[in-house]
Amino acid sequence: MLLYSSLQNWLGNEWAWLISNVVSILLFIVVLLVMIAYILLADRKIWAAVMIRRGPNVVGAFGLLQSFADLLKFVFKESVIPAGANKVVFLLAPLITVTLALGAWAVVPVDEGWVFADVNVGVLYIFAISSLGVYGIIMGGWASNSKYPFLGALRSAAQMVSYEVSIGFVIITVLMWTGSLNLSEIVRAQAGSGGFWGWNFFSLLFPMFVIFFISALAETNRPPFDLPEAESELVAGYQVEYSSTPYLLFMLGEYVNIVLMCAMTTIFFLGGWLPPVEIGFLEAVPGVIWFVLKVWIVFFFFAMVKAIVPRYRYDQLMRLGWKVFLPISLVWVVIVAGYLVATNSYPG
Repeated sequence: MLLYSSLQNWLGNEWAWLISNVVSILLFIVVLLVMIAYILLADRKIWAAVMIRRGPNVVGAFGLLQSFADLLKFVFKESVIPAGANKVVFLLAPLITVTLALGAWAVVPVDEGWVFADVNVGVLYIFAISSLGVYGIIMGGWASNSKYPFLGALRSAAQMVSYEVSIGFVIITVLMWTGSLNLSEIVRAQAGSGGFWGWNFFSLLFPMFVIFFISALAETNRPPFDLPEAESELVAGYQVEYSSTPYLLFMLGEYVNIVLMCAMTTIFFLGGWLPPVEIGFLEAVPGVIWFVLKVWIVFFFFAMVKAIVPRYRYDQLMRLGWKVFLPISLVWVVIVAGYLVATNSYPG
């Protein structure tokens, strides 16, 4: 607001609005990317700790600069493009992936009033953007002009589409429970004198939290569902022909989506920016601190699943999505709707 007021007096309303928003977006992206750098380090550290290893500990104190060293390594490596590849589509695919991943954050509220676009259909926007992410993967696999990345792209697309169905039914139950598609309103609906007892996690939606958490792992290709680029295979799926910066953009888009899913879990089920207990000194803590802390806690469980759960076979992955999660989520939609009607407690 201070930046906007200063620019308004100098340049007028239109230019002040444009410049202040561009600066805010760039600042948010920088903060998000730095957070992702340390989330990536935490992922490797947690995995190492479970296996009683040290993990990255050489570059910087306690390895704190390891992610930035990896960034420089990828940026300065030679980018190799296969001779038979469609070069335009080949380079466009990772750009689309990372752009869509970052664009989804436009409607994510990190605190009361801290959101770029507080739209009433924020949940649908997130669902639409995450669905479009499949195109970047398919384009990358097809443009490589090789059967291995193409088959990996099809497998990854099938996996993502399958688990988006379950995520869609989870969203329906959250919509019915809170009465809004606005992400900020979903958080406000969880506020109350009970503190964390008012969160959706401690309500009839708990089974949907479990389905959403596991589906988010599959949606973002996290272990034990990292089948498109499984380390036990000879090739790395849709990105086998990628190197250097294009490969980095694919990985960046994947981790941005991982953090986005952690944020969605926080907003849907863990009260967003709300403090766990409504006590004076806890309420004085800025909401963005609580939001980031909850995102880190959810990611910790993402990392622990990666370290301790064995990898699924592909048929087991698809069976879980279509024969377990889909029926359960359908039944739970009916149960939640029936409960709200029977108790006359539906919003509005």
